[in-house]
Amino acid sequence: MAYLYQTYIYQPILQALIFIYHNLAFHDLGLAIIILTTLIRIILLPLFYKGAKDQTLLQRLSPQIKKIQGDHKDNKEKQAKALMNFYREHRVNPFSGILLLILQLPIIIALYQVFLKGLSAEIFGNQMFLGLINLGQKNLWLAAFAALIQFFYGRLSMAPQPAGQSGQAVNQKTAFNPQASVTKMMTWMGPFLTLFILVSLPAAIGLYWGISTVFSLAQQLVINKKIHQQFK
Repeated sequence: MAYLYQTYIYQPILQALIFIYHNLAFHDLGLAIIILTTLIRIILLPLFYKGAKDQTLLQRLSPQIKKIQGDHKDNKEKQAKALMNFYREHRVNPFSGILLLILQLPIIIALYQVFLKGLSAEIFGNQMFLGLINLGQKNLWLAAFAALIQFFYGRLSMAPQPAGQSGQAVNQKTAFNPQASVTKMMTWMGPFLTLFILVSLPAAIGLYWGISTVFSLAQQLVINKKIHQQFK
């Protein structure tokens, strides 16, 4: 397994970064990371888009889901069947977020290892970004940039529930919604955790994380617009 990971994931990513650095990024490591991040996000766009869209739809449909759960709370088999029919009707996969994370995990780990171990001066003579930031060292500003983008993305990912939505079984002003509470908490805690982690790592990781989250934010804007039109 380790051999397959090194041969087919870690080494190709490292070699791609080296190629971009020497041939496309004018020997600027920051530009090379931005180009590599862009290529990875384009390649994985169908997976990212499907996962984010399904999670946004699940938030928007949560009142109907809760109603189905309440209607069949005494019959788990009927509840599961009703939920599966509901998911099929709306073409949403409740497990897509988990599947996306599993598929991404080896790539994310490889990228982190590249930025943690592969940024040697022998390979990348210039580790500077635009001649201003040494990406091999810690940098508070890039960590803060990544955390700020993470905050905006988290806010954007909180799909608003339209008032009077059909099938809503409880008054949202008085009912406790665990999923919504966790989502809201992570919207605020996520950026702080991002800042806390990235501030102690090489700035290259903060740059990658920030640029990748910019793509997620732009993607979420498109998803929110399409879902808003769908629920008009």
